[in-house]
Amino acid sequence: MIVITTPTGNIGSQVLRVLLEGAPQHGEELRVVVRDPAKLADSVRERVEVVSGSHGDPEIVDRAFAGADAVFWVVPLDAQAPSLEIAYSGFTRAVAQAFTAHGVGHVVGVSALGRGTALADRAGLVTASLAMDDLIAGTGVAYRALALPSFMDNLLREVGSIRDNGVFTDSVAADRKAPSAATRDIAATAAGLLLDRSWTGTGSVPVLGPEDLSPNDMARIMSEVLDRPVRYERQSLEDLGAALTGHGIGAAFVQGMVDMKRAKDEGLDDGVPRTAQTASPTTFGQWCEQVLKPAVLA
Repeated sequence: MIVITTPTGNIGSQVLRVLLEGAPQHGEELRVVVRDPAKLADSVRERVEVVSGSHGDPEIVDRAFAGADAVFWVVPLDAQAPSLEIAYSGFTRAVAQAFTAHGVGHVVGVSALGRGTALADRAGLVTASLAMDDLIAGTGVAYRALALPSFMDNLLREVGSIRDNGVFTDSVAADRKAPSAATRDIAATAAGLLLDRSWTGTGSVPVLGPEDLSPNDMARIMSEVLDRPVRYERQSLEDLGAALTGHGIGAAFVQGMVDMKRAKDEGLDDGVPRTAQTASPTTFGQWCEQVLKPAVLA
């Protein structure tokens, strides 16, 4: 039995799709924990067991993890949490106890790059995510944290600006090269770990994409794929913080985002070498052609 949290989320939904394709061949049953089952397609609900509710609720996870062999774990971002510790480790604490109580053997969690770097303790959301990893690892469960860079798919938030103005923004230097990964590759990695549970102990699994790119590199590739000029505009951290606050985001999350962006600009994601094991296949050009371009044209 594999339990999937956030099955309607960006990564969780893709993990579920891959598992629905591969789980029957492995004799695996699937269970999902979801606040609103109506968001699941009818064809999905027919093939999985559904536990309705929040996976931060001790009673819900007690039901969800009964008889579970493996869990895909994602903390839903709480933009109004009074602290990042509460948003990450606080949300996970009851779950960590449930892992032990139900003898869950393997957990795969969404986390971030940066462990072991000088920036890890001042990287906002990343720092909180790494502390959550430590909490889960401390239960004794076999745990793999997906150590992730920024997502290519984050650009979908700027489809309107790319389409109408030919502009996308971030707060890093225009020529800073860094890894980025497609969420479909992240999901495929997670699903592979959940289906093949021969691994033991704790550790991280980086998913780095096939190459490092700067925002200027991305602008060039987007311009080629979309056949229209696209340029990068760097946003100051002050303006980023003000924009998030203007959207009603809580102070703790705003500061966590600003600190994370600052750390990324200082090289937070640079510490893991790209190898055959840490690279993932989807190039930025492929992602733009297959994901971004249809979104822009729509």
